[in-house]
Amino acid sequence: MPEQETIKKIEDVLMPILLEDRLELIDIEFHPIGKRWLLRVYIDKEGGVTIADCETVSRELGRILDVEDFIEYTYTLEVSSPGITRPLKKMEDFEKYKGKLCKIITKEQLYGKNDFEGEIIKTYEDKVEIKGKIDVFTIPIYAIKKAHLQFHF
Repeated sequence: MPEQETIKKIEDVLMPILLEDRLELIDIEFHPIGKRWLLRVYIDKEGGVTIADCETVSRELGRILDVEDFIEYTYTLEVSSPGITRPLKKMEDFEKYKGKLCKIITKEQLYGKNDFEGEIIKTYEDKVEIKGKIDVFTIPIYAIKKAHLQFHF
């Protein structure tokens, strides 16, 4: 089963667990590391995720995955908080973190570069607007390869 299909099935069994505890799914990673695969689930909630939240989700998801047995690889399951430099994947993420600093890497060059840092000013249509040190950049969501919040001391 291709990884994307596996991730979708994992998400389907995971969502009821998260909804019960008012947790938000941030991301699912599933990829090989050596001879094993790593299944890493990032969760969050208002006020932050606790170790107990991660343990509960890990135990419940692990139990269901053992019963369903649709993952064809030997894998390690990790459940974690996204941390203070959490990834930004959807338009809702950018909207939620308006006013915060972020780093965006684009798939292709925009404005003569691929690497942008700045404050999230606004979102509209399928675009994110960020203010760098000097300039304001409008970046289409489809052009974003990777984005995450920045933390400055």
